[in-house]
Amino acid sequence: MQHAVKAYNNTAFLNSPHARIIRILAEYLEPLTRFKKYGIQDTVVFFGSARILPLEKARENLRAVRQQIRRGEGDLPSLIAQRRQAQLQVKLATFYEDARRLAALITSWSKQNAAQSKKKSRRFIVCSGGGPGIMEAANRGASEAGGYSIGLNISLPFEQEPNPYISKELLFEFHYFFIRKFWFAYLAKAMVVFPGGFGTIDEMMELLTLLQTHKITKPLPIILYGTRYWKKIINFEELTALGMISKEDAALLHHADTPEEAFAIIKQELEILL
Repeated sequence: MQHAVKAYNNTAFLNSPHARIIRILAEYLEPLTRFKKYGIQDTVVFFGSARILPLEKARENLRAVRQQIRRGEGDLPSLIAQRRQAQLQVKLATFYEDARRLAALITSWSKQNAAQSKKKSRRFIVCSGGGPGIMEAANRGASEAGGYSIGLNISLPFEQEPNPYISKELLFEFHYFFIRKFWFAYLAKAMVVFPGGFGTIDEMMELLTLLQTHKITKPLPIILYGTRYWKKIINFEELTALGMISKEDAALLHHADTPEEAFAIIKQELEILL
């Protein structure tokens, strides 16, 4: 007699709309199990653009365009536009290198604290969205400092590939944005927001709203990295002046322009938790 497939082995059912709640629970429970296995107690989260290149790659792109112009290859107006874009990439690449440096500082400090503690839990582990750009820089800096780092990657239509610097034990692939955001917020003890676009702003604003409305009750310092960038993109001072947010809301944000400055804020805010 042929037996029916058990429900939990029925892939057609598990991938159907009817089993959505099971898939949502899986994206909560599987990371929870792994975080417990590897002793991850809390994190420092990095947000920022996936489009920002490493400095060496940005400079390589600029050299290539300049060589094309010198050789007279291709359409000159198009090449001049490409050169402007490549020059901008080189300028923005400083944020990649700063995120890399900051992640290394945090990881070295985390490892030093772990060595002094008898506890087996891992504190203040660098966590990113797992993709390229600032996310890659964060995981890269942690890896170069010899520490663990987390990548909460998300499946997208244009296939965001996980960067190669994430600790393989702590690489996750999410389908649901809201569960991914939960894991960003739940373990976080601090967040550093580097320049970015829609995704970065969305993540930052949701967390600010949760803090403002006291849905997040733990202390959670949020550092805006790149004062000039963020003052151009979002005018928090004007929001305060117009009464759209309170001074207390604006005080949720810190500002930093160097890795050392950001690290000093993080260290001061988190040392009381040790």
